[in-house]
Amino acid sequence: MRRSIDTDAWRFLLAEPEWDLVGLWAEPGRVHLLRRVGGELDHVSLDCAASYPSVSAVRPSAVRLERAIHDLWGLVPEGLEDRRGWLRHEKEYDFLPVEGEGIHQVPVGPIHAGVIEPGHFRFHVQGETVVRLEQRLGYVHKGIERHMEGKTPAEAARLAARISGDSTVAHSLAFARAVEAALGQEVPPRAVFLRALMAELERVANHFGDVGAICNDAAFAFIHAQCQMLREETLRTADALFGHRLMMDRVVPGGVTQDLGDPEKLRRFIAAARPRFAEIVAVYDDKPSLGDRTNTTGITRKALVDRFAAGGYVGRAAGRAHDARKSPGYPPYDGLSFEVPVFEAGDVNARVWVRIREIEESLKLLEQILDRLPAGPIAAALPERAGEALALVEGFRGEILCWVRLDEAGRIARCHPRDPSWFQWPLLEAAIEGNIIADFPLCNKSFNCSYAGHDL
Repeated sequence: MRRSIDTDAWRFLLAEPEWDLVGLWAEPGRVHLLRRVGGELDHVSLDCAASYPSVSAVRPSAVRLERAIHDLWGLVPEGLEDRRGWLRHEKEYDFLPVEGEGIHQVPVGPIHAGVIEPGHFRFHVQGETVVRLEQRLGYVHKGIERHMEGKTPAEAARLAARISGDSTVAHSLAFARAVEAALGQEVPPRAVFLRALMAELERVANHFGDVGAICNDAAFAFIHAQCQMLREETLRTADALFGHRLMMDRVVPGGVTQDLGDPEKLRRFIAAARPRFAEIVAVYDDKPSLGDRTNTTGITRKALVDRFAAGGYVGRAAGRAHDARKSPGYPPYDGLSFEVPVFEAGDVNARVWVRIREIEESLKLLEQILDRLPAGPIAAALPERAGEALALVEGFRGEILCWVRLDEAGRIARCHPRDPSWFQWPLLEAAIEGNIIADFPLCNKSFNCSYAGHDL
């Protein structure tokens, strides 16, 4: 439940020492803060005509969120040191200066080679060593939040599914669960399990792709080719089961839009993929030349990961054992058995191993879901009434937040989706410092943050 507080109470909450920033967003005349305190979520809002006390003064992960709030809603964060615009690109951007002998700049992007979203990276380099990396994003800002306003949950669900194409199931699930919580609507048990099955297929497909692409950026094309074949087979299996390779528009408020195809196709896929992937992992683990590129490269320290409350493989590779499927948890994962892999090194290699172990766990989860899949309907009708709620789900990158408020007609009054990339992109800037510039593609792919999900 959301609590409305005054400015003094807002300042008091910010001054408390032990809490994680989960979300920060706004609407006309109001700013929202979602914290995690001792494992519990605390959602507060502050009515403010023009300004509010800055959260970034105590949680640096809020800097970009506050800059975006100022661009979108005009609310000024009192105490924010970085007042540069974030989403508005109509004027010259002043990158932070770096001083020192022999330092030069290397601008990269926003347009990149190949099929990739736009983002600008400004490197300050001394010789081959990166002294500072600064990102400028926002080039794919689509106005998702405002486009959702006034739409029915079914209409808005199509927008949620397109926030970040590689996380279409996860973002759809977060939106659907938020709407259902706002309406107090139960979802048929079969739909709950089918959603989890799609979410784990999406996780497996993306992790297969990432493991291969990271190795490719370390000039080891063999693993890349093998993983791309496994990813393709995962997508074909998803298409056979749900009629769409990415399973887009299959998870909607109230349930799912398509029942499961032949489950034996999934069992055959799992039986074939597991030993093939084990062979790939053995190759990865047995190549010293590959390990030389990934070990101790792009280290993200646990203290920084904790400070940014970063989840997913970025957090778990540096010792932060958070997974929204476990905490706060949601069905059907609260009745399934799986481990959350955690490593300590915080480097590229650790981020690869988190993905490897998560693929193994997801394949086990897929089998459990098939074994326990209940019969029955796959969707329930939604009432048309007002409500407000939020939901957290675990996408392949980490924790996705979605908050929604419905008006009296049951239409979207406000919605805020938050991709995990908001808290991971800044850590990439820290991870590349002290590395050579040639290792940036490797570090960047090991993070694989979303541009579209971040820019909304």
